[in-house]
Amino acid sequence: MKLNNTLLLIALFLGTAVVAPTIAMASSSANFFDRNGHVHDDWGVFRTRANGVDGFLGITSTSFDPIIVYESLGDNADIAWKLGEEFAQRYPDENQRAQKIFQFVRDRVRYTSDSDQFGTEEFAQNADEVAEAISAKQLARGDCEDSATLLAVMYKAAGLRSAMVVMPGHVATLVHLPDYRRVSRKLTLDGEEGWVWAEATGVTNALGWVPGAAMDEAMSAREVTASRLTSQDHSVAEVNLTGGTPSRRYGASPNTGTVGFLGSIGLLWMVGGRRGGPPRRRR
Repeated sequence: MKLNNTLLLIALFLGTAVVAPTIAMASSSANFFDRNGHVHDDWGVFRTRANGVDGFLGITSTSFDPIIVYESLGDNADIAWKLGEEFAQRYPDENQRAQKIFQFVRDRVRYTSDSDQFGTEEFAQNADEVAEAISAKQLARGDCEDSATLLAVMYKAAGLRSAMVVMPGHVATLVHLPDYRRVSRKLTLDGEEGWVWAEATGVTNALGWVPGAAMDEAMSAREVTASRLTSQDHSVAEVNLTGGTPSRRYGASPNTGTVGFLGSIGLLWMVGGRRGGPPRRRR
């Protein structure tokens, strides 16, 4: 599908019009613009590529910063943030709260590839766009980064620490729950225990289940902060999975000597990686 048709599809999905880039910033991502064959929004975040400091995952050869989440945090907090706050009010127990948020996203975001939904190989939605579809229709469509972004924002709004983890062609969410015991593998983030894998793209997945692919692929994670980091030199966190199979450790810190590690992940995103569908739980 040609780019102009793709832009029209995206605009129709969000109920907006594609216009010339007359503003650099807006209160919401109401407009999408074409630049060198890629689509970017009012914030200047490229929705059709994960690579580069302005790609939706901010993947470079030395850093990873999922900047798409910041469109729904801080001064930009909106629908998704309010949803997370509602769960915090309803469920005072952190473990139950985390489970309920996970089930909400898992059950209400139907996995749909970007090519099927938007007619383009890649298009990332922000958390509010997904949450708005849920509010209007009780169901949204999206792929791994869409579910992961919504989860990360809702967890943050609900008073829980969250992180996003990236591997070739796939994104998932982590939530910090030191007392949660329903995990298939223990997980530490930059040496800190208590992190739990949240893989919402499989309809039968449970909070704490870790896909086997996570033991076979290189991956890195970054904790979600209220606003975008100003320095791209900040290293991402190391991820350590243990239990079930021998431990494997991944990261992109200068201390580990893995220069260009994230660049390799980004390259695999560009050439497609594992884009055919989510890692699903086998029953």
